[in-house]
Amino acid sequence: MFDLGECRFPSRRVPSLSRRGMVATSSALAAQAGVLTMARGGNAVDAALAAAIALTVVEPTGCGIGGDLLAMVWRDGELFGLNSTGWAPSGMSADFLSSRGLSSVPKHGALSVTVPGAPAGWFALWRRFGGLPFADLFEPAVALAEEGFPVSPVVSRLWGRAFELYASLRVEGSKAFFDVFFPEGRAPRPGEVFRLPLHARTLRALAESGCRDLYEGELAERTVSFLSSLGLPIALEDLEEFEPEEVRPISVPYRGFEVHELPPNCQGVVALLALSVLEGFDLGDDPLSHHRRIEALKLSFREAVGFVGDPRFLPSGVEELLEEGRIGRLRAELGSRASDVRVSRLSDFGTVYLASADGRTMVSLVQSNYTGFGSGLLVPGTGIALHNRGFGFSLDPKDPSSLAPRKRPYHTLMPGFLTRGGKPIGPFGVMGAYMQPQGHLQVISHVLDLGMNPQDAVSAPRWQWAGGLKLRVEPSFPEGLRRALEELGHRLEVQEDPSPFGRGQMIWRTEEGTLLGATDPRADGMASPF
Repeated sequence: MFDLGECRFPSRRVPSLSRRGMVATSSALAAQAGVLTMARGGNAVDAALAAAIALTVVEPTGCGIGGDLLAMVWRDGELFGLNSTGWAPSGMSADFLSSRGLSSVPKHGALSVTVPGAPAGWFALWRRFGGLPFADLFEPAVALAEEGFPVSPVVSRLWGRAFELYASLRVEGSKAFFDVFFPEGRAPRPGEVFRLPLHARTLRALAESGCRDLYEGELAERTVSFLSSLGLPIALEDLEEFEPEEVRPISVPYRGFEVHELPPNCQGVVALLALSVLEGFDLGDDPLSHHRRIEALKLSFREAVGFVGDPRFLPSGVEELLEEGRIGRLRAELGSRASDVRVSRLSDFGTVYLASADGRTMVSLVQSNYTGFGSGLLVPGTGIALHNRGFGFSLDPKDPSSLAPRKRPYHTLMPGFLTRGGKPIGPFGVMGAYMQPQGHLQVISHVLDLGMNPQDAVSAPRWQWAGGLKLRVEPSFPEGLRRALEELGHRLEVQEDPSPFGRGQMIWRTEEGTLLGATDPRADGMASPF
C-alpha cells in the first residue's frame, strides 16, 4: 500500500479566498477548529484561540500547554500586542547554576524550564477580545484529545526525530513524558490515531478556571512539586504572580507599507532592522538583490543581539537600534562580497504560527515549547509538557539576556503584521526559532519587492543563514542563483530536510475586503476560509 509520509510530486497551492473569515495554521485539524468556532458565532480571536489550543494536541512537536505565547490583534483601528512569555523562577540565577558546577543553562531537563505563559495568554486575549464563552474555545481540542486524531505526515516525522533525541538524552524525570507521547516505545506513524486523555482532563480544568488552575490551583501545585523534586528552585508564587503584558508593537516603513513586530524580549527587531537597511536599495530577483537580503540579515542579527532581552532589565530600548544613523552605517557596510559575521544564536526550531481574520479583527499568534517537545518533561498526571525557554538565557552578566530571577529570556517567537496607510493588510509569520527573522524578511520581500501573491511568497524556496559564510538553501533554490551567490563568497549547502527553513502562514486583505489565505507547503496545514 501507499506511504502517507511520502509525497512524490509537489502540489500546486493557490491562495484561499473568503469574504467573511479565514484561519491559517500548520494543522488542517486546528484550522478547522478555528473555522468551526467562527461558525458558532465566534470572532477571529475566538477562532485563533480555539486553533491554538487544538495545536497543543495535534502538533505537540511544536507547542504545548506548558509553553509561551506572543500575539498581535488588529481591531477598530488599533494594533494590540501581547507578550505572554514566562519568567525564570525566583530562585534561578547564575550563582545557583555555578554552585552546581554548570557554566550554562542546560538545554533540557528541569533547569531549562521557565514559567509557562501560553494559557495565561489565551485567557488574556479572550478577556480583551473574545465573544464566545471561554470554555467553548476548548471543546474542539478536548474532543481531539479524547476521541483521538490521525497524526499528520510532517508531525509524524518530527515526532520520530524527537523520540530518537529524547531517548538518547535520558532526561531525569522524563518517565511521564515518554508514557504520554511514546506509549508504545516509538512515535506514531502517519495516519495513526493517537489519543491524549490527560491533555483532555487538563484542558477541561483550564477551561473551567479561566486557566488559573495552572497558576494557583491543583495544576500549579503539581507543577511546582514536580519541578522542585528535580532541583529547579521554583515556588508557587512564581506562577501565582505571573501576568501577560500588554505591549506596543514596533514598526518600520517598507515599500509604502508598515511592517510591525513585537519589541524585545522578542527578536522581531532583527527583521525590522534588516528591512530598514534594504529600504535603501531597489531589489529584484537577481543575484545581487539576494546577496543584499542575506547580508542585511547578517548585519542586523549582529547588531540586535545586544538589544534583545527583557526590557525591564535593560538600560536602552529598540529606538536606539532603529536610529537612522545606525541604519545608514549598516547600508554603507553592506558590500559586494559575503561577510564572515558570527553570532551565537542560530540553531534549533520548534514553534507553531497561526493567523485568523474576520470582517473586523485580525490575529497574528505564535506559541511554542521552543526546541521540539521542549524540556523533555511532562508534569505527571497532566498534559502539561514543559518548555525549555530557559536555554535562551546566558550566564554572561554583560549579555542582555543574562539569567536573573523573574527575568524573561531572549525569545525567538515573533508574530508579524502588515498595514498600509494605517489600514490593516494582515498577519504573517514564519515559525522556526532563529529562522523566524529570516523567514519574515524573505516573505515580505517576496510580496513587496517581487510582486508574489501571498501563497507564492510563503511557498517560494528559502535560504537560511547558518553563521559566518554558511548559507543553507532548499533543493528547489535555483541552481543558477546558487552558483552566482557562491561567486560572491557565500558557502552554500543544499539541505534536503525542509524543517529548518520554517513553516509560515499569511492572510492578506485586498482593497475590496477579500481575504487571501496562504499556508506553507512545508507543513500539514490549511488556510481555511469561512
